[in-house]
Amino acid sequence: RGRPSTDRALPLTPAPTLHKIHSPHILFPMSAFAICSEDEVVFLVHDFYASVRKDELLGPVFEAHVDDWDEHLAKLVDFWSSALRGSARYRGSPMVAHAALPGLNPGLFHRWLELFRKTTARLDNAPMRARAEALAARIAESLWYGYQMQRDPDGVPASLHGVEPRRASRA
Repeated sequence: RGRPSTDRALPLTPAPTLHKIHSPHILFPMSAFAICSEDEVVFLVHDFYASVRKDELLGPVFEAHVDDWDEHLAKLVDFWSSALRGSARYRGSPMVAHAALPGLNPGLFHRWLELFRKTTARLDNAPMRARAEALAARIAESLWYGYQMQRDPDGVPASLHGVEPRRASRA
């Protein structure tokens, strides 16, 4: 009495596929990332960086540091596919790459976010749009913190929040 019967068969449902996200110790079920397709990720990345390359503020920064756009876009698709879909394809260190760039300032990060939001506004997939925008804001903040820490390890990094976006400049 009170014990479960062993006569009944348990339903056979497949276990969710688990993927490593940002850490080898954190696993998420693949179903958590079913909000977008790979084609949608490719569209987002290519559309966004096409606008970045045309932008009078960001374009020169990227053109000065990206030698092979096809290779760079493929790496960015892997990054965003990992972040949005859990594909775990991205291999790299964005903090190291961005911290090495000269002359970054909050205005450049604000402009990057502004163009990103303009791109995501064109997406029909609302859950993807919301997740991508939230991730982009966290990424921008994290890269800005890391950039400041690289230049002044003893200083206190300033947040992007509260910094007026109109202060963008190339230097």
